[in-house]
Amino acid sequence: MGLPSVMVLPLLIVVAAGVYYIYNEVLQFMSKTLVRNKVVVITDAVSGVGAECAHLFHKAGARLILCGTTWDKLESLYDSLTTDSDPRETFAPKLVILDFSDMDSMEDVVAEVMECYGYVDVLICNSSMKLKAPVQSISLELDRNIMDINYFGPSCLAKGVLPAMMSRRSGHIILVNSIQGRLAIPFRSSYAASKHAAQAFFDCLRAEVEEYGIVVSTVSHTFINATEPPPAVEPAPKQNILTNYIASQLTHGVRPSVLANEILETVNRKRKEVVLAHPIPRVALYLRSLFPPFLFAVLAAGVKDSVLAEPMP
Repeated sequence: MGLPSVMVLPLLIVVAAGVYYIYNEVLQFMSKTLVRNKVVVITDAVSGVGAECAHLFHKAGARLILCGTTWDKLESLYDSLTTDSDPRETFAPKLVILDFSDMDSMEDVVAEVMECYGYVDVLICNSSMKLKAPVQSISLELDRNIMDINYFGPSCLAKGVLPAMMSRRSGHIILVNSIQGRLAIPFRSSYAASKHAAQAFFDCLRAEVEEYGIVVSTVSHTFINATEPPPAVEPAPKQNILTNYIASQLTHGVRPSVLANEILETVNRKRKEVVLAHPIPRVALYLRSLFPPFLFAVLAAGVKDSVLAEPMP
């Protein structure tokens, strides 16, 4: 006796839900087993994304080395991780003061990181400094500071952990970058330049160390929405509608928890390149490659409209 036709759809839904639940449980179990006992370094661990990564990897049983610029915030994160955690399943994190704006200290920082366990399995370069300003208003000193934090710092730290990874013929280096490392938009000249530099460095590094069994990944995301979505700006008269829409999509954020999960999945699946963005930024990337004059015209029109919309002095 067959099932009544009215029962087929609900039964399929229940079966699909069960399969999806089992699939998620298997993924969570695999994520814990794949990073368990691994030495994982997280830079700017006290930021929204860094803290989310710290909690995920700590629960999965990783041996964490958490880096940050202030000791108080690092200790606060340490307390939040170790409180109520099972010492039989997790490891107490090690803390290291790291400030990429002080490049003279990098040699000592690398030595301190390597002294923790003698090697590093996973390096997550998460630090970033943002800036939005017209080109002519940015000083050379500020340019250099942004390059230190967004490019020279991560590249220097990666170079510091490479020898041990190469000798062990294993390791994973992850650059948490920005979509502006692939697509430059107006008024972010220094920020986009530093992100382009970092993207290029880690792309080169990926090819150079593959023979040693080292994986290099880049995760390019849009604006990080740590709290509420940014307030909408009322369009000025005669402003380009298409430009406004593209700009709003380029800054449409991703949650720190979503980005942290993506980073964990990148480690587990050894993915080399991840773009975490909504459709409009993705389309803009394709336009940059296939129809650059059109994209340049749209961006230039947006700049012209924003200048015209400014009140007269």
